[in-house]
Amino acid sequence: MLEKMKELERKGEIIVHHVHEEYQPRLVKTLSGRIKKIPTIELWQHKSCGQCGHIPGYISALYWMMNELNIPYVGDTNQTSCTAWNYYGSGTSNTIAITAVFVRNMHVAYEKNAYPLIHCGTSFGDYKECRFFLIMNDEIRNKVRQILKKIDRDIVVPEEMVHYSEWLHVMRYEIAEKKKYDVSNIKVAVHAACHTYKLMSEDYTYDDNILNGIRPAPTSSIVIALGAQLVDYSNWYDCCGFGFRHILTEREISRSFAYFRKIKPIVEETKADVLITHDTGCVTTLDKSQVVPLALGYKETIPVISDSQFAALAMGAHPFKICQLHWHIADWKNFLNKMGIEWQSAYDEYKKYLEELKKGAKPFILIPPPRKLQPKNIREKTTG
Repeated sequence: MLEKMKELERKGEIIVHHVHEEYQPRLVKTLSGRIKKIPTIELWQHKSCGQCGHIPGYISALYWMMNELNIPYVGDTNQTSCTAWNYYGSGTSNTIAITAVFVRNMHVAYEKNAYPLIHCGTSFGDYKECRFFLIMNDEIRNKVRQILKKIDRDIVVPEEMVHYSEWLHVMRYEIAEKKKYDVSNIKVAVHAACHTYKLMSEDYTYDDNILNGIRPAPTSSIVIALGAQLVDYSNWYDCCGFGFRHILTEREISRSFAYFRKIKPIVEETKADVLITHDTGCVTTLDKSQVVPLALGYKETIPVISDSQFAALAMGAHPFKICQLHWHIADWKNFLNKMGIEWQSAYDEYKKYLEELKKGAKPFILIPPPRKLQPKNIREKTTG
């Protein structure tokens, strides 16, 4: 596919958004052994509807870390959902429509001269498939082009599809240098999201020095770099239970799977302090599926957060203003206590902040560091 993409670029059929040196890329190895370039600065944040709606601390923790590391980025409001929910979940979309949405968002990133960083694991997997269809199928490409012409856009394809967890992976040592808390006593279990490494599996990051190179490197690598104890468990390969269509049509099976196939064995086998993952659906499902079993008398429970939240907490981010752990269901208090974070005083501070907002105080807003790159003047106006 990558050779075909180069051929189409030479013919002028597509625009390839390259990972130029101005994005300060770092090199990783994929499952297929290919060397992949991960941009580290000037990032166009492709936000997740599920993260923003259900786990807001997921994205604010990532932005906060980038601010702390002085990483310029674009938090664009001119972004649509990837619409993968319709495609994978309800079957109400189609390949042409969802690929057009993909290219539309990639064109916006190209205009802003910032490289797309995909937050949601499902968007990432979906976009990898869309890129493959677009490049390899002439009919799909021509129909998508007709759609884009109606909104004054062209076909822009990223040279690399990059998930934020891959960015965390290549930036893990810089993050670890800014660590405020000693997490060497924290036992961490990791769930790798199916949609990051099972969809187009050959295009995700592996590292021979992380889990012997036989499991995905991201997320586990940041845990190790921060000095926490990475613990293993027998059913690491299993889905979290979300499965998209499963959560819509067999919801109780999905929730039961999440608890009895993932949460309960993880707690019993590892006695971990926290379960960390890198996808919207995984955090939501593994966290919120603990409610009913606990109400029925089961005792096994574990806090579930994202890798960005864990890293930000270790760096000293506010557990509620930034990481927003109060949105999570499973009890996180013992976990924070063990990290050495005085959560009660932080929560009192947060409640005081909310009262000040009610009285008209200005909210705390994360402002991206200044950019060095300027947007591309490729159109006179934006219509789509």
